[in-house]
Order: sequence, then structure tokens, then C-alpha cells
Amino acid sequence: MSLKFDLIATDGTARRGRVHTAHGDFETPAFMAVGTAATVKALTMDMVRDTGTQVILGNTYHLMMRPGGDLVEQMGGLHKFGGWHGPILTDSGGFQVMSLSNLVKMKEEGVEFTSHIDGGVKHFLRPEDSVHIQHQLDSNITMVLDECLHLPTTRDRAEKNVDMVTRWAKRSKDAFINRDGYGIFGIVQGADYPDLREKSAKQLTEIGFDGYAIGGLAVGEPQETMFDMIATVTPHLPTDKPRYLMGVGTPLDILGAVERGVDMFDCVMPTRAGRTAQAFTRHGTMNMKNAKFRTDTAPLDDKCGCPACKLSRAYIHHLVKCNEILGAMLLTQHNLWFYQDLMRDIRSSIENGTFAQFKADFIKNYTGE
Repeated sequence: MSLKFDLIATDGTARRGRVHTAHGDFETPAFMAVGTAATVKALTMDMVRDTGTQVILGNTYHLMMRPGGDLVEQMGGLHKFGGWHGPILTDSGGFQVMSLSNLVKMKEEGVEFTSHIDGGVKHFLRPEDSVHIQHQLDSNITMVLDECLHLPTTRDRAEKNVDMVTRWAKRSKDAFINRDGYGIFGIVQGADYPDLREKSAKQLTEIGFDGYAIGGLAVGEPQETMFDMIATVTPHLPTDKPRYLMGVGTPLDILGAVERGVDMFDCVMPTRAGRTAQAFTRHGTMNMKNAKFRTDTAPLDDKCGCPACKLSRAYIHHLVKCNEILGAMLLTQHNLWFYQDLMRDIRSSIENGTFAQFKADFIKNYTGE
């Protein structure tokens, strides 16, 4: 396995690192812009680059449904097809099968489902199939196929899930084609049972992966539970491999997870919020539909350098009220810019040994408390 990770600095259990891939490096802690269907919604790839984003995420389920792995491979992979020439991680599609599909049937061999696109047509996805499609996509980081449980769930169900996820992870790794600058991550499951989380982490590290994800969180459980599960898992993961918390999250979630040793994040939150008129700022979020912004001459965030912040809140409000596409584009780019500024500041604070103070100051400004 040849995806390389350098651990550059630590501050407590917070980590500052760098991941090397065949399509360039990215700095950690990192926030990956979500480009589910080979596009970060409302933005061109040049606009995504301008935010400071270094790595993006695609999704196997959506891309196997449309346009199909064969076509993306024919087009030269996701980098050429979508115009993003930096690192790409692809989610295996397991979560989307569970959340979007009808008539899901889990079997030892794989998962049978009908898609949200073609209705009654049945599909079957094995761990080997997911890895093969991600190879067709030319993903730098392949994720193993797993099953994401909804919380709460019974202990018996969670234990069976951990055992199956381990078997599927081994099959996924066996199907993965090693090549320079590419890697495959295992996914720790175990619901909200600490001993099952520990068991899953140990089983996956025995198999051996280029990195390790923590899955099955940020699915409605209290933040404290999420943090407890992260703190349970990270001590059992190798220090020389990146750690990825899937589907997270808010700025406060990210800070808490970094504090507990997480290196990588993704979430649709900043881009989805941008399309629904919400702006993230260092002083909290703002709903740009609100009438109070109609004559507000201030920028969204006076410390942000994005194109939207060269304009007034009044103008952004005007675009939103008129349903102009430009409003969604500007807010989406602004939100990603804000997230990447946050990650850059987190990295700097870890290097300087001031992460705890940075976290406290950020939370005070962000929440006003």
C-alpha cells in the first residue's frame, strides 16, 4: 500500500499532517468538499480551488447509477471527467444504499437494492464491485463497502454489523489494486457501544489499511455521544495513518473531533447551506433571507477574502430574495471558504501548540457565549 501520511506535529491529541497521493498532497486536518456526482453543487472546479480546498469527495453509489463507472473510466476517470486534478476520495456507496434506496436486502455476499432513480430495477453491490467501480473512477482514496446503522440500535444488531463489516473490509482490501499514490481506508463501526467500537478498530488494524474512517456517527446521536465514540476509537488506530470522521460536520463538531485526534472530514453542510441562503461566519450563521439585511452595508464576514465578502449583505440578500442563481453560488463558495479558513487556522494552531486557546476563542466568537 503506497498512500503516504506524514505526521508533522501534535498538540495534545490534535494532529497536524500531510497526505501524499498520485494527484498531489493535502494538508491535515482537512475538510473535503463534497462533490457527490462529480460536481460540487453550484460551483465550478476553479471556484472550489479558490476556496483553498485541496481534496474533494465523490460517491460510488451516485456515480454507478449515473453516468456509470464504465463511462467515467472511458472519459479518463473523475479527474479528467470533472476537471478536478487534485486528490479525490470516493465513498463506497454503502450509506447511500441504506438512506436512499428502497427494498434493501443485506446478504453476506453484498447488498440488493432498488435505486432512487430507476425505481423497480434491482441492483446488487458486493464489496468487490464497489472497489472495482472506485478503481474505474480513479479515486485516490477508496473506501471499503460497509453498512451504516441508524442509531439507536440493539447491541445484538450492532455486534453482527461489526462482524460483517470486518469480513467485507477484508474482501474490499483483497479486491483493491495497489498502485503508487493510491490507497484504501477501512471503516470502524460499532454504533454507540464503546467495546464494539474498540473491537472494530482492532479487527481493521489487524487487516491493515492506508487509513481508517470512523463511520456510523453524526446520524442523529447527541454530540457528546459522538465525541465519546471518537475518543474510544482513536487510541486503537495507528498513529502513522490518517483518520477520517465521515459526514461531519458543524464547525464545533470539527473542533471537538480534531481535539480527539481526527485528521479528515467531509459534510454537505456548507454547500447545502449556501443553496438555502445560510452563511457561515466567525460570529455564527446568518439567514440571508432575513429582512434585517436589506440595507446592511457590511460584508458577510469582515475577515473573509472570498468574492461574496467583497459585496454587501444587502446585495446578497437581494440576490436571495430574487432567487438569482448567483446568490446560491456566492454563498456556497463563501461557506467553503469559511470552512477552509477554519481548517488552515486549526493546522496553524496545532503547529504553534495553541490549539486549545484557538478552539476556546473560536467557540466564544462563534456562539457569543
